Parts: sequence; structure tokens; C-alpha cells
Amino acid sequence: MDTESSPPPLPETPSVKTSGMAITSLVLGILGVVSCGSTALIGLILGIISLVKIQNSGGRLKGFGIALAGTIVSGIFLLMIPILAAMLLPALAAAKQKAQEISCVNNEKELVMAIRIHSGNNKDQFPPAATWCDAIQDETGGSKQLFKCPGANSGSRCDYAFNSKLGGMDQSKVNPQTVEIFESDGGWNANGGPELMIGKSRHTQIFVVAFADGSVQQLRESQLSTLRWDP
Repeated sequence: MDTESSPPPLPETPSVKTSGMAITSLVLGILGVVSCGSTALIGLILGIISLVKIQNSGGRLKGFGIALAGTIVSGIFLLMIPILAAMLLPALAAAKQKAQEISCVNNEKELVMAIRIHSGNNKDQFPPAATWCDAIQDETGGSKQLFKCPGANSGSRCDYAFNSKLGGMDQSKVNPQTVEIFESDGGWNANGGPELMIGKSRHTQIFVVAFADGSVQQLRESQLSTLRWDP
């Protein structure tokens, strides 16, 4: 007796899966927002590779749209890096200058305080103008940085000068608004008057000046002519 012949087996349907590389490409591209574009380069490379693999997979891989999106997003962030850098660099430079300006102000405050302590130990007299840096070294705790303005490019030990007219004077007889310390390129123990003041601002168009009352001010160039140099 003849038996029925069994139907031929159906051809196996190839399994289709989404490309993990395509997904990673999109994720890295999106992360370019928080990584300033640093992950976008990897995302772009993975996106291109996944596009090629999907096209050559014979339908076994899907996710072409995801890979394309990852490639585009990553590419956009890579193109934005130079633009962002151009926008950020001026802001960073301004922030650096401001930080240097604040540091210079603090230096002069510390130097003025050191001079006050020295004067208190010497019958309230200002230190000799010709040796003022040497005279207050103990009062500064031996710090070398207090004598250095971070905005100066000189190799000098000191970027400040002392008003020579105050040398050896009794503090109580000096007008509080008299210039005491100012920015200068004169070097260690530099002392004198306005002729020693720097000609160009080291900061954001600001000149840092300390006065006999212990205050420190940030002045514009137009204000320098109003400074009091005579005690």
C-alpha cells in the first residue's frame, strides 16, 4: 500500500536582528552633547561601519535608519567642535585674566599688610624705600609668590614697586590716600613714583594700586592721573 509522500520542508527564514553597532553609534552621537563632541568621532566611525554591514548583510541585519541617524548626529557634533572652541576660547581667556587680576589684588593686600606689621615693629615707620622687599620678607613668611604678579611675563623676583616718598616716614603722618604699592617692572626693591608704573595693563585694562590706608583698588588708565603720590 502506497504511503502519502510528506510535503517538502519549508525553507528556513533567516533571523533578522538590529545592528548593535548602529545603536551604539546613535548613543555616542547623542552623548556628544555632554562630552563636547569627544564621543562623536567614535559614533561617526561606528555609524559608517554599521551602514556598510547592514547593506551587505542580505537582510540579516536591520537598523539602517538608526545607523544613518547616528552617523548624521555624530557628524554634526564633530562639525560643531571648532565653532564651540571659537566661542569658548575668548571666554576662557577673559576668565584667566580675571583670575590673575584677583590674584594680583590679593598679593598687594598681603604686601601692604606685611609693611604694616613691619612698621608696627619699627616705631610705626615705613621700611626704607631702597630695601623694602628685603625688609618685609619675614612678615611675608618667606613667600616668593606674593612678590610675583601672575599677569607679568618677566623673570624678575618682584613685579611691584614701593612709593619712594614713604620710605622711613611715620605712618600717622601720611595721607591715607597716598599710593603705597603699585605694579612695576622695576624688579626687586624697586621704588619710585609714577615713572615706574607699568605702561600697559597686565589685566583687563586694569591697574592694581595699593594705598597707605591698606586698601587696594583696580583702576582704569584714565584714573591714574588722579593718584596721590606725595604723603
